[in-house]
Amino acid sequence: MSTVTAKGYARVAHGHVWHITQRCDKNEFLLSEEPERRRWLYWLYQAKRRYGLSVLNYVVTSNHVHLLVHDDGGEHYKQAMKMINAKTQGEFNRRQGRREPFWAAEFQSTAIQTDAHLARCVTYMDLNMVRAGVVDHPEKWRCGGYYESMNPPTRGARLDRVKLRQLLQFDTEKALQDARDRWIVEKADVPSKTRETYWSDSIAVGDLAFALHMKRALAFTHPGRRAQRERGCFAVR
Repeated sequence: MSTVTAKGYARVAHGHVWHITQRCDKNEFLLSEEPERRRWLYWLYQAKRRYGLSVLNYVVTSNHVHLLVHDDGGEHYKQAMKMINAKTQGEFNRRQGRREPFWAAEFQSTAIQTDAHLARCVTYMDLNMVRAGVVDHPEKWRCGGYYESMNPPTRGARLDRVKLRQLLQFDTEKALQDARDRWIVEKADVPSKTRETYWSDSIAVGDLAFALHMKRALAFTHPGRRAQRERGCFAVR
């Protein structure tokens, strides 16, 4: 019976889309003020410039952040997260005169299959603050990728809109914008607003073949996981 070595893990686990969830320490609401969320976005932009990070979507809430990235094989997102976490924690602690941790010890990374599952993950992120009851539409939450995608800035863009369009196989930016609007409407009914935790607490989400592939690929660092059926997908937990 073959095993997956560290070298093998590095070979097969690269080149995927990753949904990253990072929570504040003890789930404290350390990002409840918009200036604090803006500083996180500033450092996301700087991380994009420094590491060539391909950012597909993001949302900054009051006590955690979601980040969707495409990894080109160098795992730059891990370096980027270390930088963002260090910079935001250092700034916050200096302003507040505190020494406590800002972030929980580790962030969660979930590999997302680049097909309809990617579209579902994008929509799940877009609706985060709607599910929380803070806004009634994601365009009203300015610290989210949906807002940026619908209002592209002339400078300081964080999103790699071209890469997302390519992965979702849309010919134009307008076609992708219309699709995201449509996905929001389709998820607007009350039952669909329930939190689908597998996007954040599993190590991979996709169809059965993808889930089994990622289960093997990540066995070196995440042994003993199983592919479980969820609503419309399989999640490796």
